[in-house]
This record gives sequence, C-alpha cells and structure tokens, in this order.
Amino acid sequence: MSSRRSTSQSLVRLLGHWQGSPSRTPLWRQLVDALRLLILDGRLPLNSRLPGERELASALAVSRTTIATALGQLREEGYIVSRHGSGSTVMLPAQSPQIPGRMSGAVALDLSTAALAAGPEIHQAFSHALTALPQHLSSTGYDQHGLPALREAIAARYSQRGLETRADEIMIVNGAVSGLALVLRHLTGPGDRVLVDNPCYPLALAAIQGAQCRPVGVALAESGWDVDGMAAAIAQTAPRLAYLMPDFHNPTGRCMDSATRQAVAGLAARTRTTLVVDETMVDLWFNEPPPPPLAAFDSQAPVITLGSAGKSFWGGLRLGWIRASAGTIASLVQTRDTLDLGSPLLEQLAACWLLDNAQQLLPARRRMLAARRDMCRQLMETWFPQWRFCLPEGGLSFWVELPERVATRFAAQAESVGIHLGTGTRFGVSGAFDRYLRIPFTLEDDILQEAFQTLQPLWETVAGQQNISRIRKLV
Repeated sequence: MSSRRSTSQSLVRLLGHWQGSPSRTPLWRQLVDALRLLILDGRLPLNSRLPGERELASALAVSRTTIATALGQLREEGYIVSRHGSGSTVMLPAQSPQIPGRMSGAVALDLSTAALAAGPEIHQAFSHALTALPQHLSSTGYDQHGLPALREAIAARYSQRGLETRADEIMIVNGAVSGLALVLRHLTGPGDRVLVDNPCYPLALAAIQGAQCRPVGVALAESGWDVDGMAAAIAQTAPRLAYLMPDFHNPTGRCMDSATRQAVAGLAARTRTTLVVDETMVDLWFNEPPPPPLAAFDSQAPVITLGSAGKSFWGGLRLGWIRASAGTIASLVQTRDTLDLGSPLLEQLAACWLLDNAQQLLPARRRMLAARRDMCRQLMETWFPQWRFCLPEGGLSFWVELPERVATRFAAQAESVGIHLGTGTRFGVSGAFDRYLRIPFTLEDDILQEAFQTLQPLWETVAGQQNISRIRKLV
C-alpha cells in the first residue's frame, strides 16, 4: 500500500476546469482524459493513492457510476492499479502509450518540455573529455567541491559579467534543481516559507514542497516584477528565503532590468532575506545580454546564485553550480555529505571544453533559437489568432494566454492525438493559471507546424464548447 494519499480537495484543485459543458464526450471520458493528463504531467505522483469512489463522486459532484467507469478505463490503460480495501494507486503503463492520432508514427509528441536536443559540439566535448581523463584516474574521483579547472572557468565567467568571483565561491552540483534542493536542505526546515514568483518553474516548486516548505507566490506584474508586492510578502510572511529567476524567467520569458535588480537586492539586504537566483537561462538571449548578475547590485545582500550547463549546452550533461560566499560554499559541502559524493568527472571535463569554446558555440545556438521563436510566433498567429503572448527576449518558450480557462481541457484533448502540452496550472502555486499554456519553440519548424495543424481543430472544438456554455448562461 502506498504511504502517500491524494486528498479529494487537492485533486479537485489539480483537475481545474476539466468538465466541458456542453460536450458530446461522455463525462466519464472527460474525467479519464483529465486524470491521465495529471499522471503524465507528474502532478499526480506515482504510487500515490487516489480517494475512494464515494469521496471522489461527492467532491466532483458527479455520480459514483461516472467515477467507477473512469477508474475502470484508467485501470485498463495501465494508469492505476486497484486492490480490494486499498483503493487505486497511480502508476504508468508498462510500455509508453501509443495514442492514435495524426502525428507521424502515432508516437506521443512532448510540447510540455522546453529543452533542446544535443548538437554536434556535445560529441566533441566528450571526445576531448576522454582525452583529458587519464590524468585524473590516479585520484579517487570524489570531489564535492567540483573539478578545480571547471570552478575556475565558471568563476571567470561571473567576473566577466560584473560579479567578481573566486573558484572557492563555486561548487559543482548535478544540475540547478539539485543545487536548489541542497540549498533548501541547508537553510530551511519543515514548514518554512519560501517566496516565489507566481507563475514559477514547476521543478523549483516541487523541490520546495519536497523540502516540506510552503511556497508563497508573489504575482508577476503585467510587465516586469512587483517589488512592492515582494516587500509586502516578506513583511507579512517572513520567508526563510526567496527563489527568483530574473534572466528569461521560466515560463514568462521576461528579463529583469537593472533598476529592478537594484531594488530587489536592496530589499534583500534590508530584510536579510536570502535570495536564491536561478540563472539557468542566462546564456539564451537574442538581442542583447541581460544585466549583470543580481548578486552584483548590493554586496550586503545575501544571494546564492544557481547556474547550469543544461539549457546553455545540453540537459544530458546534468551539471550545474552554486555561486555563493566561500563560507556558504563550505557549509553546503558539509550538507552535501548526506546526499552524494560529488558530480561525475567525465561530464565536468566535457563542460570545461564547452565553456572554453562558449564564445564560438553560443552565438549559433542563439540564432537558431531566435529563428525558431519567430517561426513559432508566426504559426501561432496563423493557427490560433485568439491566443495572446509577448515576444520573449530570450529563453526557450512562449507564455500564452488563452481567452478562457480551458488549458486543462485543451491539454486533455491534445493527449488523445498524441501531443503532450504544458498547462499553466503546472506553473502556478495551488494550481492557478488554467487559462495559460507554455509553448516551447525548441522543436524543428516542420514538427511544430504539424503539431499546430493537429491541435487547431481540437482548439476550435474546445473554444466552441466554451462559447456555447457562456451564451447559455447569459440566456
């Protein structure tokens, strides 16, 4: 039996506006689509137990027959397993789902992940890493600080960007999310509050909740950041730390200007609130580079900066770093003893080569992403003229506002044709943003065009159902 159980209240919140009214699709089928989407999204954790049929029927205001039929279908598809007296437990099918649809080969297409495949430079980097490896084989390979040459290269990059940094102020970790988890383990305890932008990067939210902390969302202004709102939230909730992504924020793509960085750094210094600044996207600018790192704007502000090679070069490297004071780094190394013994050496050697050649590699990556961004914009304006969005200055995706709160329903329909969408509810504290989608522009143009052509009639159906429902309410 699973030790974790989803409550009916949390499940209702996660499902959002799952029920289309009116709709020719049976209610139980709509519920199947919505629950399947939650499982594939990871918002319903594997091995967690669902509420009982009677409790679910009451919470969702549907008949118990509807619940039983929906759970039976999910059981047949392999998404839950039920045992008498133990309820239904969430799982994944033994094989990846093959969803009939128009996409090539009927293989599911992931439009929920904003990341690029590896380029030829990754193979080159590992070739150079293998050449450099023998000189390190006489050591144990355990180093919780990270390879000195890599730390020096990262420190030099910070210094070039306006934040003087030494190698002893850098620690190599297994990705930026791993770095955040380590910082949370070191600085927070169960029940502590962590200030976040709302919307926020979902894996950061998961890390915060996994540390048994409570995320406190500060809504982003229509443009930029709400520093006054941030100050009010700090005064009212006394958070243990604040997590920010000022460089091409995920999911909105916006970049914090220098004046706002100065204000935020000053606020952190006055309130002694530790800022954890995620710079994962910092290299992915299109027109001009972002301002200096936030930590450079006030030397009195307690700032811990997270970086990553994942978005700049390739996610498969699984390498990130923490930039902080030498004392904080030493404390984090001690905390790391309870987690792991360091990062893989070969990947660190590959990252060294990539950073050494970044000035030659990154411009081409930026040009390619800018071209794909422009194509994605053109396709969305053609196929989905009702969608609203701002042109991102960098990053990997659009934050799209829909005319109605139908993101969950639309994503559930998209699953039926083999396309996995990232709904706004993944990025909101307490499941907000059901009228938003995050649309990445990381896929090749022809694949993205085929995906949008497939999605367009589904969108027309969902939008049409919403319009009919609104007219009936007016009547």
